[in-house]
Amino acid sequence: MNERDEQFHDFVLARRAGLVRTATLLCAGDAHLAEDLVQSTLTKLYVGWPSFRRADNPEGYVRRALVNALTDEKRRLWRRRERPVAELPDQAFQGAHDDGPGGDRVRRALKELPPRMRAAVVFRYFYDLGVAETADALNCTEGTVKSQTARALEKLRTALEPRSSFLRQGVN
Repeated sequence: MNERDEQFHDFVLARRAGLVRTATLLCAGDAHLAEDLVQSTLTKLYVGWPSFRRADNPEGYVRRALVNALTDEKRRLWRRRERPVAELPDQAFQGAHDDGPGGDRVRRALKELPPRMRAAVVFRYFYDLGVAETADALNCTEGTVKSQTARALEKLRTALEPRSSFLRQGVN
């Protein structure tokens, strides 16, 4: 094994679990897609290993690679039509498990956001990155991060609003 392979191997051993966690958040809980993203990112990272080693901000480099992999994946036409599930339901989903902490409602709400908007929310609020770091990861301006985050939070608030609050608004 040469020095490059050893460095990459050590990197994968140290960082793979964290990359899968981040990818799972970026994919709104889709573990299979997250694994695919991490594999794709690691493949591209291996090919570009010299660039990664020269990067001023290796963490930002990896975050950007993950977001780019997600964007590439979402552009694939077949991915838009395919909806894999572990088991086929006997009945249509009734929303039975909506109220668990960090549960299905949050994942579904995140999944409704466009990928880059979801990435902005994940980096800003799940990983507590600053606006500048998030902009670097998404390869956009800080203003774009702010506007994307504001729109995403509004969509999440609407999606996660308790159903009874709609009824309360009409009662006033």
